[in-house]
Amino acid sequence: MARGAGRTAEHHRWPRPYPPVRSRTEVLVPEADAVGGQACLAAVMTEFTEAERAYLKSQRLGRLATVDPQGQPQANPVGFFPQDDGTILVGGYAMGTTKKWRNLRANPKVALVVDDIVSVSPWRVRGIDIRGEAELLVGPHELGPHMSEEVIRIHPRRIHSWGLEAD
Repeated sequence: MARGAGRTAEHHRWPRPYPPVRSRTEVLVPEADAVGGQACLAAVMTEFTEAERAYLKSQRLGRLATVDPQGQPQANPVGFFPQDDGTILVGGYAMGTTKKWRNLRANPKVALVVDDIVSVSPWRVRGIDIRGEAELLVGPHELGPHMSEEVIRIHPRRIHSWGLEAD
């Protein structure tokens, strides 16, 4: 029997309807340069929708991706804390000693993925992919006494979400 014989096209298709997907990217706006008043383009942080904010507040674990100096990706599970200003804080027990912290010192580009499975039958997933720039903070914070002084603040530049509108 020929390969694939007896199969219908339905075996190879994503279950319909496709999950709704939202994607937004930062906006570049003209801004006066602080030195010399020259015009330049400044990145404006992308904002979360209400559905995205609610979803992030309902979750506690995500995967943070960074890139090491040799260009190799690294992804780790992390606890995260959405902030009212639209940034996301990532903390840990010894954050300043981690490879992700060292990676971000050399390259501030970062991605955070938060997702979950709502239902297996029918298959329903939801999530959000946040790409942006990391700011490394050291000092007192209110994330909890078990967290080290080092905290990563993510400034979203691109947000891509799926499956959140059905909630």
